[in-house]
Amino acid sequence: MITIIQRVTQASVSIEGNNVGKIEQGIMALIAVEKNDTEKSVQRLLERILNYRIFPDADDRMNLSLKAIQGGLLLIPQFTLAADTNSGNRPSFTPAASPEQGQLLFNHLLSLAKQSYPATQAGVFGADMQVSLINDGPVTFTLTV
Repeated sequence: MITIIQRVTQASVSIEGNNVGKIEQGIMALIAVEKNDTEKSVQRLLERILNYRIFPDADDRMNLSLKAIQGGLLLIPQFTLAADTNSGNRPSFTPAASPEQGQLLFNHLLSLAKQSYPATQAGVFGADMQVSLINDGPVTFTLTV
């Protein structure tokens, strides 16, 4: 699995003008599922997102996790992150999971996240979404499992 996490002061996702997810301070995570990903990959990715220390402590050092600051989590399915862009002028989606596997594992991630971290919001797999955010810092990281 691949994710790009961004520390945000706010983020939202809408579909056809309807807001389907919104957070204030926290992490917006773009999520891609690859062919070899499993439920174990999902659990590890969620653990990393919730515990990755990207928020400032009293000394302005990145020492606090999302859990520590009790911020919001916005999960956005983003299959294009799994693209192979190493050659040519058009991405290849060969590394990406099938739509069925991608949806299954994204929904599993969302379910686990909501169970263990109630401040979770999400986009909709396969939908044409409009995502807005204010990146704080900017602070952006790529995580893979």
